[in-house]
Amino acid sequence: MAPTRQYIDAMSNTPPLKARKVSFSWDGTPLHWVPGDPFTTHTINVLHMLLPAGERWFVHVYKQVLPLIRDERLRADVIGFIGQEAMHSQAHDEVLPHLREQGLDPTPYTAQVDWFFEKLLGDRTLPPGRARRWWLLERVAIIAAIEHYTAFLGNWVLNAEELDRRGADPTMLDLLRWHGAEEVEHRSVAFDLFMHVDGSYRRRVRTWATAFTALVFLWQRGARFFMENDPTLTDGKASFKQFYAGGRRGTLPATGDMLRSIPRYLSRDYHPSQEGCTEQAVAYLASSPAAIAAVAAVASEKGAA
Repeated sequence: MAPTRQYIDAMSNTPPLKARKVSFSWDGTPLHWVPGDPFTTHTINVLHMLLPAGERWFVHVYKQVLPLIRDERLRADVIGFIGQEAMHSQAHDEVLPHLREQGLDPTPYTAQVDWFFEKLLGDRTLPPGRARRWWLLERVAIIAAIEHYTAFLGNWVLNAEELDRRGADPTMLDLLRWHGAEEVEHRSVAFDLFMHVDGSYRRRVRTWATAFTALVFLWQRGARFFMENDPTLTDGKASFKQFYAGGRRGTLPATGDMLRSIPRYLSRDYHPSQEGCTEQAVAYLASSPAAIAAVAAVASEKGAA
């Protein structure tokens, strides 16, 4: 299947995707990095437990699908996507030791997430041919659906000014916004890869339902885990009411905005280039302290060589 018209239009003037080798120091980041708001802190902290396994799985699946790509620009962008996702996984993984030091061991939850991606959605013992290809395309479609929501969240965090007003830890905000900006930057890749290798509308709807259900289940489970195991809380609980209130305040995504994103993805005319703003994402990446440090480190290495 040829690249979509939207893909050609969206990508014609954009620079090639590249991984930015960022690093963060968590020494000064408190357990409740949104001051006085453990629920917002822990709801967003679920990313650190959910994303490493998920993005390793993305990379694993995409390496399998590379031989099916017949468009060179799309292939280059998929390779750039793989590099960015691998870096995202590493950056969030490095937060977990900091959480353990503060008395919050995420291992029981991350073990469940690892099982979900590695076993439930992992490779299966299938004979070469139609069955193996079907399972590969099914997972490519699931990734496209998940990336719709990571781009949504990326766009949200780039514009979540209430977190700044409430004094959220700047290092954590930089991690989230660097990651969010790259999600917006590469928001079209997963969908266009799916359209290139398959494009079935029925598969898009079916796998959206799978991805949405899994994300809601895993996220609420992660938020409850953090709240119940936070050593500073005597009766930590997580509820949809708290999430809804956070959306009203602007410290979490608004429930209405999330619900309105569903029909957009399910529209036959959907394309991710309609979501978010590449210019805003690139501008943040040009000002992110971690991204600037990564560029300087690369330049220093080249100079030393």
